[in-house]
Amino acid sequence: MKSSAAKLSALIILVIFSLAVTLTACGQNTPVNNTPESTSTTESDAGLEPGATITSVPDPNEAVRSYLDAWKAGDYTAMYDMLTTISKDFISFEDFSQRYSHVTQEAVISDISYEILQVLTTPTNAQVSYKLSLLSSLVGMLQSQTQMNLSLENEVWKVVWDDSIIMSELAGGNRLSLETIWPTRGIIYDRNGNTLSADTRAVAISIVPSAVEEDQTAGLLNTMALVSGLPATYWSAKIFNEDNPYVMPLYEIPYSTFEEYENRISNHYNVLGATSFDTRLSYLNEAGGPSVGWVGAIPLEELDQWIAKGYPTGAQIGRSGVEAWAEESLAGKPSADLYLVTKDDQMLTRLASVETEPSQSVYTTLDEDLQLWAEESLQGFVGAAVVLERDTGRVLAIASSPTYNPNYADLNNPNSLWNNYFPDNAGYFFNRATQGQYPPGSIFKVITMSAALEAGAYQRDSVINCEHTWQGPDGIEYVDWTLEKERPASGELTLVEGLMRSCNPWFYQIGATLYSQGETSAVADMARGFGLGSPTGIDVFPEESGQINNPDDQTGGGSSMSKAIQQGIGQSDTLITPIQAAVYTAALGNGGTLYRPQMIERIENVAGENTFEFTPVENGKLPISDDTLAAVKEGMLMVTQNTRGTAYNTFINRSIKVWGKTGTAQTSTEYPHAWFIGFTDQQNENVPDIAIAVLVEFEGDGSEFGAPIFRRLMEVYFYGQPSSVFPWEKRIGEIDERYFMTPEEIEALEAEEAANNNN
Repeated sequence: MKSSAAKLSALIILVIFSLAVTLTACGQNTPVNNTPESTSTTESDAGLEPGATITSVPDPNEAVRSYLDAWKAGDYTAMYDMLTTISKDFISFEDFSQRYSHVTQEAVISDISYEILQVLTTPTNAQVSYKLSLLSSLVGMLQSQTQMNLSLENEVWKVVWDDSIIMSELAGGNRLSLETIWPTRGIIYDRNGNTLSADTRAVAISIVPSAVEEDQTAGLLNTMALVSGLPATYWSAKIFNEDNPYVMPLYEIPYSTFEEYENRISNHYNVLGATSFDTRLSYLNEAGGPSVGWVGAIPLEELDQWIAKGYPTGAQIGRSGVEAWAEESLAGKPSADLYLVTKDDQMLTRLASVETEPSQSVYTTLDEDLQLWAEESLQGFVGAAVVLERDTGRVLAIASSPTYNPNYADLNNPNSLWNNYFPDNAGYFFNRATQGQYPPGSIFKVITMSAALEAGAYQRDSVINCEHTWQGPDGIEYVDWTLEKERPASGELTLVEGLMRSCNPWFYQIGATLYSQGETSAVADMARGFGLGSPTGIDVFPEESGQINNPDDQTGGGSSMSKAIQQGIGQSDTLITPIQAAVYTAALGNGGTLYRPQMIERIENVAGENTFEFTPVENGKLPISDDTLAAVKEGMLMVTQNTRGTAYNTFINRSIKVWGKTGTAQTSTEYPHAWFIGFTDQQNENVPDIAIAVLVEFEGDGSEFGAPIFRRLMEVYFYGQPSSVFPWEKRIGEIDERYFMTPEEIEALEAEEAANNNN
């Protein structure tokens, strides 16, 4: 940093130098825009002494363009290198770059353009006037007419720097000052107008579990059920877990809900804590994690791009889910006033002003209760569930487990455990519904069956004997699930019955037959026709494509024939996502249309006008005939309605019919993934039919885990609440840990409990 005396001396020199440029230019009476040509003049041309030459100076226009283009590119180093030696003595590179950065950031400049107006030159100096157009992301176009003085150093034009080069208004050390007022962030609603996320006053409820008295337990649990919408049994399991900390966060609720139930909550202040705070509240708590998303500070690596949009350094933005997808609509635009201020902080004038652009409200296609129960139904599991409106592609619920609480992102929340999610080894922020890629197992058999029927290789009433094992043409013996479960072989089955029983030999044989007949890619092509191997195009979320390979193209060990056989039952290297499974299931139910899944119903401005409205989007049609579709649907209905169907016990005595398919996908471990897909066909005008895909990782059979979760979501959708208990629950919402224990573990637990009772 130069001393004050040195800067003063340099400033005097600059003033004298600038006057010299102007006086010399006037004395020479140099024409406007008439710079010397870049040629060399000989003595014969100019009447000079023999041997003398005159070399013309370079075009000052090019020097100005280079400097302004470097500014446009943000290349402050190149700009500083173009300054005269005296200018560099006057201002350091740090101060120089900071001056430009401040202007760019304060005015939120996103683009720079210029027009050169006039050039005055002398042999060693030039003065170029130009019009600058600075596009601000907040206040629009700023225009300034200014000039740049140049000095020739070593036959190169160098810039004589001063503040007015940036804008004429900045001469003398003036600076820009921007004042913004952002509108309140928009509200996110479900399809029925229930609030899912909003800026509001909230109350964080916590508890000391060990202090709960037996006689207050029922009242406490009922109170939590009222404020949350989850059953008392859910809260019982959560509160009375022996591994709980001394003080445990419970739930965050809007202050209005707290006021409604304050009398009941206050009855338990000996164990409950209730602290109010202002926040961006996710009304669904953990259930809003993968769907609604969270709001947080701008990541450092994205700071520049958000500042360029007018966001202040400490701004909060949507980081995932609907909050991120609809950021522009939810945030609105601030009112902005750009002032010219002296170096002594005295306001000179207002250069530009814009009114605020209010935020908009986003109405999702989600159903609040269904979303809540979809996430709750997966508690304790790793997996995903997707519920679609069958005939439109609307996403009614999308759950991924484990999940996270978006309210913890606000560190002012006294309940916040945000740091517990990092590092994300458990995959809290990984959306398994759209990004998880899994072998589909037997839910793929609807595709294999379709390929067989469309190729004419088999008919719906073709019959094979479904035994415990099947000898493949590759010399390998393949097994049926009935052998592994120690159940009787299924015996003779038609193709439709083969789907009902999920008979592996039937679908091994289809894979082998089609491959042997030269239809080597028939099953893979059919899978691609069902939308697999490509993104569904769902809005809001990132998604993966899955993997559909032809048997001849598949990598890894084994022959192409073996891969074709395994692909027939949805194994080999076949991978799909739960959202893809839900989409093709819906297509089977609606007559064959693959709809793009969408989560935004409409976006509404403050005037009540829709700036976006949901419209169903077709991604294509299933490449199958009506007869093939009818045969597949018949088999799917038998899965749940026929006494031999693999999901019959789950749906017995249900008033709502389900067309479904179980899936138990083999993995690299001894524990398979459990799938269930299905749709309804009630044809109720006021309650549209749905399609659901459920995936539970590394847990067991689809009939045991996937089908019950499907049933509960169907009950919530059609009846408003669940009416059945999971096999692994004591009561709705309360997990029975013994269900997952081995007989030896149960015996040890019972012995421990008996010993405790005796003591």
